[in-house]
Amino acid sequence: MRFGSLAIAAAVSVTSFAQAGGEPVRNNVSEDLLWKKLDLRVAEMVERFDGVMGVAIVDLTDGRTVSHSADRVFPTASSIKIAILLELYRQEQGARTGAQSKAKFDDIYTFDPKDLVEDSQILAGLTAGVSRVTNRDLAQFMVAVSDNAAANILIDRVGKENVNATLRSLGLNKTMLRRKMMDIAAARRGEENVSAPLEMARLLEAIYRGKVLNKELTAEFIKQLSTLKKDSYISTDLPPGVEVANKPGSLEGVRTDSGIVFAKNRPFAISVMTAYDRDERAAERAISEVALEAFRYFDMRSKTSEYGRVLQQK
Repeated sequence: MRFGSLAIAAAVSVTSFAQAGGEPVRNNVSEDLLWKKLDLRVAEMVERFDGVMGVAIVDLTDGRTVSHSADRVFPTASSIKIAILLELYRQEQGARTGAQSKAKFDDIYTFDPKDLVEDSQILAGLTAGVSRVTNRDLAQFMVAVSDNAAANILIDRVGKENVNATLRSLGLNKTMLRRKMMDIAAARRGEENVSAPLEMARLLEAIYRGKVLNKELTAEFIKQLSTLKKDSYISTDLPPGVEVANKPGSLEGVRTDSGIVFAKNRPFAISVMTAYDRDERAAERAISEVALEAFRYFDMRSKTSEYGRVLQQK
């Protein structure tokens, strides 16, 4: 009797003919189970990580979220450069519409060696007093090779307070640009650049949905953030050719990466942040593993029906 009841319940949960006309009620049972498996696997990865890890994954198609320790505040390392980049684009947008803006894409910077800090590979190779680059160039250096001097110059030009005001306007209260890159003294005073995985994912979602920039500049922003990078933990294990608009970060005992993964027809935002890392290489691998697990879900969902049949042509 119990078996029969379970069988009936299962049948009803899959297809119901309660609708008028005998049409089956459409459901997402298979999809929900797949989503729950993703959620469970990510939870297991977070639990077994040797350190502290937070993960947020946002489905940019239906808005659902996987969230594990995602409200915890972590050091962002260079992932905060996403917010700096966004403020440059926001001010450029204002300038194009006639507003007074601190910074524009084509503003010129002439290289001065006093601006150099650790990990400034591109600017360190320029000629003092001679080499001239634009803010747009500095942004590219900041994104592509994480040039810290380029980031610091842009912080001065767009204004730290403006970066934080834009973040607040998006309801992101845990994400803060508190210091320039490589300012160890500020970090020791507790002035760390911080965020939470869920806020970083929400920031990327807001950008993707055009809540900050117009359509043209949103596309330009994503294109620039998609520049291939030497160290990109999210994309390490993904299939070749998958576009990833991200910014990884690394500090002693800290590894982070936040970005948008453009799985075919099913993009998602992801932020994985780690701290207290005993093994930094293991932390990088862990971020890659979480990203791959998420990609497998979205890749499968992009080519299957609600019942799990693969329909995409090979």
